[in-house]
Amino acid sequence: MVELSEPEILLAQGLTSAFTRLLAGVTESLDSVAEGDWAVIEQPLIEFAVGIVQRFAREAARPSTSTAQTNLLQRVYQTIERRLDEPDLTLARLAQAEGISERYLQKLFETSGDTFSHYLRERRLQRSRADLANPTISGVSVTEIAYRSGFNDAAHFSRAFRDRFGLAPRAFRQREVEQHAPRSRDQSHRGWPEEALSQLHSKEPGFVVAATVAEPAGHRRPTSSRPRRHHLPVSAQTVHWGYFSRSLEPQIKVRSGDVVTVETLTQHASDDPARMISGDSGAESVFRWTATEKGVDRRGAGPMDASVYGRGAGEGFGVHICTGPIAVEGAEPGDVLEVRILDIAPRPSGSGAFAGRFFGSSAAAWWGYHYSELLTEPRPRESVTIFEIFPDAEVPHARAVHSYRWEPQVDPFGIVHKTYDYPGVPVDPASVQLRHDVLEDIRIPLRPHFGVIGVAPRQSDLVDSVPPAYFGGNIDNWRLGKGSTVYLPVSVAGALLSVGDPHAAQGDGELSGTAIECSMTGTLKLRLHKRDEVSGTALADLTYPLIETEREWVLTGFSHPNYLAEFGAKGPSEVYAKASLDLAMKDAFRKTRRFLMNTCGLSEDETITLISAAVDFGITQVVDGNWGVHAVIPKSLCPTSLTIMPREVP
Repeated sequence: MVELSEPEILLAQGLTSAFTRLLAGVTESLDSVAEGDWAVIEQPLIEFAVGIVQRFAREAARPSTSTAQTNLLQRVYQTIERRLDEPDLTLARLAQAEGISERYLQKLFETSGDTFSHYLRERRLQRSRADLANPTISGVSVTEIAYRSGFNDAAHFSRAFRDRFGLAPRAFRQREVEQHAPRSRDQSHRGWPEEALSQLHSKEPGFVVAATVAEPAGHRRPTSSRPRRHHLPVSAQTVHWGYFSRSLEPQIKVRSGDVVTVETLTQHASDDPARMISGDSGAESVFRWTATEKGVDRRGAGPMDASVYGRGAGEGFGVHICTGPIAVEGAEPGDVLEVRILDIAPRPSGSGAFAGRFFGSSAAAWWGYHYSELLTEPRPRESVTIFEIFPDAEVPHARAVHSYRWEPQVDPFGIVHKTYDYPGVPVDPASVQLRHDVLEDIRIPLRPHFGVIGVAPRQSDLVDSVPPAYFGGNIDNWRLGKGSTVYLPVSVAGALLSVGDPHAAQGDGELSGTAIECSMTGTLKLRLHKRDEVSGTALADLTYPLIETEREWVLTGFSHPNYLAEFGAKGPSEVYAKASLDLAMKDAFRKTRRFLMNTCGLSEDETITLISAAVDFGITQVVDGNWGVHAVIPKSLCPTSLTIMPREVP
């Protein structure tokens, strides 16, 4: 235990005493404080308490720090607070003001377990956060608050604030306004036309359609402890194509425990538009592409001006049609979102010629693992196989309808696509030669699942949808089907869950580049686990998508688990060049070792023995840029321990 000197004890006791008296004063005034005034009181109290805790923590972290050093550091802190609004405040300027050397000042910060630059940035962000939450200065612009806190670039401030607190400054201020706005029972329907209310109440109890999200300002839905049901249809307005983003506005907002039915489309529907797009209003809306416009313009995370490869808006640096995002009330960085798949079913064809039937496509394309290993001519080549899906058969399966080799396609904008290089290019049936005698008498068992389930990553505004990472995304593991659950670490406020890349069947590896891609509708139950709730469980400090099935835990390993942080701005391109199965296997092993040691209470030697004898490692995929290896752990290995959270009846 670290002993404090007498002056330090007196100082600590003085702070504590002052804080105690302040709390007592606030308590005595509870009845007279208006609800809207709490934001003014709340932040200073929190900062005062944090200051005391940090004071003790700093002292505990530096057993040899002298009283003189302690007093000097406190004086430096006070100087920083006075000069926080100076954008050019540097270590050199501060050292000069205090009459000490830069080297000594840096070491002074190191004794507290911090650095000058980190401390300064944190204090500026905390001050701006307090100002944004203060209703008495709500008329001051966000830019002005940024300047007051020492930021001289509004865009940089916005990015830094969002990275630190999970919300953009304006979104944070709006949330604070809503949380502290006066509420009363008779105002709960303010702004709603009576006819709209009657229609809402006439629906199935607890059912909310996505269209009700765009509701009048000031409206608050009646609250209820019972889970609500939502429906999120697919359309050009409810999808984002080829990328994830922390800046996307949610399509629907739900509470923990709610159930959401989500419609999703495969980006490969244009391989056979007659079967998978025609007559389906949702699909037609998303895939609409004429000589002058697209239903969804951005298709990928690349430049919009098509200047790099000349393929189209977004440049195809991401391909998946994702429905969402879905915001979860109360979700904050550090929490865990549980996504339980209650049901998943293929989307029927909307065409009169194929009404009530189900179809999918599988492309053996240039990004497949096989592409440089072809034996027969012509080499290279790409082929597409169209399947019919039979979900209601005694043994659900898929059968090939026909296949064709890719021929150069001219899109509606007049761009020629020599290879399968851009998502959603409509295939002209007259340009390809169909082969019908393909995979005869072969029935492929169905494994319906979502290839993409992910929350918004905290880095970058546009993230290519192809490489998976810590936030989930393009996991491509067929075990994410009906009855399974995936636990995702939350990185931004609201979580911002998106779902897409639906598959009818897929093998481990997804070798050719795709599965049997088939539009699907899923029913999901979302449950939020707060950071303090998961403390001491296997979900504590979760840093990867964790899959649970009835009998197994499936841990997802990647070549580069957080390639966005590892490679910075070049991450989406670097990860393609540097992915390997060796790295993915090592990541899967490390996660498995930690999981079993924590959940089963085993030593490292015991764990390694158990892994080698009873854990199966499989190749998830080798085509998504960031290659994956998963570990399958039977729950029966230590059944009394392998329980993460109490289960709920769906």
